[in-house]
Amino acid sequence: MAGATTGRLTRLGCLIFSCLSAAVLAGCAVGPDYRPPQVPVPDAWQSQPSSGLKTEATDSPTLATWWTVLNDPVLNQLIERAVAENKSVKGAMAAVTAARARRSASAAPFWPSLDASAGGSRSHSESTGTAKNHDAGLDAAWELDLFGGQRRSLESATATLAATEADLRDVLVTLLGDVALSYLDVRTTQSRLDYAERNLESQREVVDMTDWRHQAGLASVLEVEQAKASYAQTSAGLPSLEAALAAAKNRLAVLTGQAPGALNQLLAERKPIPTAPLEIVASVPADLMRRRPDIRAAERRLAAQSAQIGVATAQLYPSLSLSGSLGLVAGTAGDLFSSGATASNRYGLSLSMPIFHGGALRQNIKVQNALFDQALSTYESTVLTAYEDVENSLTQWVNEQRRHAALVQAADSARTARELALMQYNSGLVDFQTVLNADRDQISADDQLAVSDGEMTANLVRLYKAMGGGWSVFPPAVTASAGQ
Repeated sequence: MAGATTGRLTRLGCLIFSCLSAAVLAGCAVGPDYRPPQVPVPDAWQSQPSSGLKTEATDSPTLATWWTVLNDPVLNQLIERAVAENKSVKGAMAAVTAARARRSASAAPFWPSLDASAGGSRSHSESTGTAKNHDAGLDAAWELDLFGGQRRSLESATATLAATEADLRDVLVTLLGDVALSYLDVRTTQSRLDYAERNLESQREVVDMTDWRHQAGLASVLEVEQAKASYAQTSAGLPSLEAALAAAKNRLAVLTGQAPGALNQLLAERKPIPTAPLEIVASVPADLMRRRPDIRAAERRLAAQSAQIGVATAQLYPSLSLSGSLGLVAGTAGDLFSSGATASNRYGLSLSMPIFHGGALRQNIKVQNALFDQALSTYESTVLTAYEDVENSLTQWVNEQRRHAALVQAADSARTARELALMQYNSGLVDFQTVLNADRDQISADDQLAVSDGEMTANLVRLYKAMGGGWSVFPPAVTASAGQ
């Protein structure tokens, strides 16, 4: 009996395999075959500076690990911590895991489904008395993918997985830029505090000087009060800077997956703003299409939506299913696999053809086509925005260099003017208002210079972020990405 059962299972398997082979050889996939859209690519950057820009290949080490050109060990440490512990990155990685599982689930319909069953029943009649039955069986079913609906569904899931991986890369690129910019906020604010405290100390000396001159009958009460007012105004700006510094430290802590305040000790020592190199590294516009992860994600979602048109189109066509079952029935459970068991088997094919669904199937195809057009617009907009980001970053880089050079000169001149004003005031050549004006000019020039020092480096960070730099820190890519 066991040999007969094995034979029936073998015949069932052969039949399923034969139908599978026939479907693979004869099947076709309805719907459009996806081809990546062609978008215009500029030959060169419109805002490219005349000097200080070096073009390197996409896999350039400088572009891949751009933060290392700043030569700041603390920043390097924060970058490593953020990549390992940032909560948004962990969420994006979980999304990749889910997309990978969905892709695997989309491949399941290519294989027959097999279910086992077992049961027992008791019946009673006056003629036969009480009867017991035990049964066990195997049921197999498989829908042939004659028109490629399942293949299109797998194609869509594969493209969605690649888009989710690109989303992870986009989260990482954004994270690296945000960590660097927040770190620059810390160092810039610390530099502004240094300038403010030095200027405050100079104003304290002016207050003492005017007070001494007043006691000597050389200065009026008005001059003393003006000096004190100027000192108090500068002092009033320190709490705002300290609050901004605390906020920047807290932002960095959260970006690195820690509670606010966790980095206070690490960042307690004031250090200079990291200096941007005189020569920056960029790539040609065509490379941006291959490197920006948001462009990659938008293109893969477009591919996924194209496949969904095929899934919807396949629903217009007939479906063919193969089913089979093999069962054993016996009076007792122990007899199920003995010669006393009764065997039964059933094989069949079923054809299902849509006839009338109120136009829902064709309307669904229209929906999928409209969603494809929407995804195409999103992709094209993403490409244009990416080029805009780079152009704006290059413009900011060039103009901030010019602004910084002017501010250096302004700060030097303001410092010299203040010294001259004090000397001439002590000699009686100018009034005290001239000293106050020179004080304000120096304070303003120093603060603007500190901000510009930070912006010089921040603009470099924004440029590398706009170019999609930082891919070398990514975890290994999932192997199921299509089109890579």
